[in-house]
Amino acid sequence: MKPAAFPEIREALRNRRRILVASHLRPDADAYGSTIAAALWLRSEGHEVTVWNTDGMLGKFTFLPSSEIVTAPSETPVSFDAVLSLDTSVKNRLGTVIDVIAGDPLWICIDHHKSNEGYADLNLINPSKPATGEILAEAFLAEEITITPEMAVNLFAAISTDTGSFQYEGTSARTYEIAAELIRRGVNVAAISRSLYENQPKRRLELLRHALVHARFSCDDQVASFALSLADVKKFGVLPEDSEGIIDNLRSVEGVKAAAFLEELPDGKVRLSLRSKDSGFDACALCGQFGGGGHPMASGARITGSLEEVEERVLEAICSVIKKA
Repeated sequence: MKPAAFPEIREALRNRRRILVASHLRPDADAYGSTIAAALWLRSEGHEVTVWNTDGMLGKFTFLPSSEIVTAPSETPVSFDAVLSLDTSVKNRLGTVIDVIAGDPLWICIDHHKSNEGYADLNLINPSKPATGEILAEAFLAEEITITPEMAVNLFAAISTDTGSFQYEGTSARTYEIAAELIRRGVNVAAISRSLYENQPKRRLELLRHALVHARFSCDDQVASFALSLADVKKFGVLPEDSEGIIDNLRSVEGVKAAAFLEELPDGKVRLSLRSKDSGFDACALCGQFGGGGHPMASGARITGSLEEVEERVLEAICSVIKKA
């Protein structure tokens, strides 16, 4: 449970041959981009690297260079000398990956979530950074580690998406400087932006239309929300990754301070994604009431209960915070 700088992490890994690199379930571009870039770095230093994600490699991110190295976990236990967890605020968000890690590996975590309390043996956690990809890129630059074009594209995708195309709070001058360095190392900004933002399947557009029609406004229109049922998932034939980003359309409405997306899951739980547009509303603190966490402006939780019940509880909690502000 020790805070660590990147040089210490690099040294700790030096003599560990078999390394697992992994990130959270329901992965986004920061999870994948950080994972792939870190794996390519470790392989360049002679390590035997395995890359797992509970969800494997989602089709929408296969444009990322070397995406094929990300696979679903083994069905039987595998021993590793070290596990590098990236962009994962709590250990159990690694999902089924945890179940097949054998032996007693050194655990290392590199992350930027405020709610991360340091579950690994060595922890590099910097909540001031808008993306784990930025932490890695800055570390590689400081250590003079060669950033190949493949690594640069993955790191740029990580930073671009987690900053909302360099729009969200937390995006700093340093973020732009690092992005510029990655561009110099081989990133085609137009090409990667098309892949990230202009390549959605038609079914996602149908889901977005449904979400906009059925969006709910509460707390004097300061809260926008949408609840997605399993029945609607079946109706539209959507995949889990299709719902990513829909919440940003809700948050974009004038006067809205907080936006909530609630998704019914097959296991009797509801996945909550919460976004804030007002620094006076802390999304991380709100999600913490339901056992979740993340960032002050973007957080999530998984809550036991029916979709209708959880929706009411969450909206009541959000409105209570806003009214007290």
